[in-house]
Amino acid sequence: MDTTKVEWREWGADAFEVAARRSQPVLLALVAPWSAECREMDATTYSEPRIAANINDGFVPVRVDADRHPRVRERYNMGGFPSTVFLTPQGGVLTGATALGVEGFRGILDSVRRTWDGKGEGAGSVPRALRNAEPPGGRVDARAEEAMVEQLLAAYDDEFGGWGADVKFPLPRTVEFALVRARDQATRSLDAVQTHLLDTYDGGFYRFAGNRNWTSARREKLADENAALLRAFAHAYRYSGEDAYRTAAERAAEYLTTTLWTGDAVAASQGGDPGYFTLEPADREEADPPPVDETVFADRNGLAVDGLLTFAGYTDDDRATSYARRAREHVCETLVDGGAVRHYDGPGSETGLLVDQARLLRGLTTSWAVLGEPGPARAVADWTIEHLQADHGAFVDGPADGSGLLDRPLVPLDTNVDCASALLDLALLTGERRYREAAREAVDAFANAAERMGVEVAGYAAVAARLLEPAVIKVGAPAGDDLHRAALRLADHETVVAPDADCEGARLVEGDDVVGAADTPAALEGLVTGAREG
Repeated sequence: MDTTKVEWREWGADAFEVAARRSQPVLLALVAPWSAECREMDATTYSEPRIAANINDGFVPVRVDADRHPRVRERYNMGGFPSTVFLTPQGGVLTGATALGVEGFRGILDSVRRTWDGKGEGAGSVPRALRNAEPPGGRVDARAEEAMVEQLLAAYDDEFGGWGADVKFPLPRTVEFALVRARDQATRSLDAVQTHLLDTYDGGFYRFAGNRNWTSARREKLADENAALLRAFAHAYRYSGEDAYRTAAERAAEYLTTTLWTGDAVAASQGGDPGYFTLEPADREEADPPPVDETVFADRNGLAVDGLLTFAGYTDDDRATSYARRAREHVCETLVDGGAVRHYDGPGSETGLLVDQARLLRGLTTSWAVLGEPGPARAVADWTIEHLQADHGAFVDGPADGSGLLDRPLVPLDTNVDCASALLDLALLTGERRYREAAREAVDAFANAAERMGVEVAGYAAVAARLLEPAVIKVGAPAGDDLHRAALRLADHETVVAPDADCEGARLVEGDDVVGAADTPAALEGLVTGAREG
């Protein structure tokens, strides 16, 4: 809750019209409810009376919740939260920073005022990603996967695990790519994540570590990041059989379905107050935990359904299955209209954002594969292709309308990867080639940049490899049948399991070729093992 002395306005046309009429810059405070720095800046900088008066008199202050407004976040994020951004009345960027203390803020206010008085609207700039929304294009080939393996080798930290030489993020999608290409890197990285970022008392994973050796954890807990780590640990358990990975996955699942459970679905996040999370367990019992943002976002629940059901597919965990069903049903009943997905249930929520369409579709395809329950998967996919796939093949992040720079399209790589991967899963589940073609067009749109991509987007190389050689185990039996359950355990995590397929027994299909057939779990194990060794 905002307790500052600044007279904040809502994001929208009214604020920008006021700025144009007054000939004043817009001050955009892009905040996140889980961020300690946002609360600190509210308590200090924005609560200082002279700063607040200066803002109220000379600027049009606008405050935006970054989680509720992903398109604003993607266009104006300065690299962290809070993002403090000064805009022209047309939405161009004058300058920006992250958290600022009182003295730093005074200096930037004076600088912005001089710039605005001297150059006006001409001082505003448009971020490069919006100046040219045309992706690099090309045609994906095996080199995308090879280049990413080279990136893994170059960026891997042999001493501490993980990738990079400074701040350490868990990078669960990178872990998944490495599990079948550089498994020791993947498992050592997960070992570090489990040792340093898992809250062994309350459950759930912290966001990242501030140092190369995984110390100085940032203790916010976000639903999407926990869901992705749940899935990565579940896959690691499938490959290794190590109980430690199963336990880590269980702790993530427990956190999503207790602390972050709203009663209907998964909440958005929990704040990261270090004063609480560094207490001993006995002292935590007497302390109030950081608050939970109970907003139910479609994208985060899509990832939660995906993670919970991936874990259930390997373990038959009834609790994970039950909560995944409940979250899926709640989101589909309240946030899906035809195939259009609403970001959350509340005033100001947008509909048809790529992040929601893609990540909910991922949850629905996993639900189809594990439970035989597709929900509105086809409708969500069809709406996404019709409304968000541009002529160049990539998907835009949402409707090209709104205030500021929202009327300019953006083609985010990470959510294009999510969308393409889910569409490929749907193609293999349905046998409908049009979904594979839509996925291929999206991946091709970025192909000429494949060799320049860092390990953070290893998911691109994973979906590229899958498109070139898609694999599916078709099971001519309903979900829950012994043969279907065996397929879920035997398939590697880049192979789709399709229950209720039009076949006898089970068939392993790679590309357009049937590798072999089996009619018992034992025979299927021999088939899959033989194909893997071959």
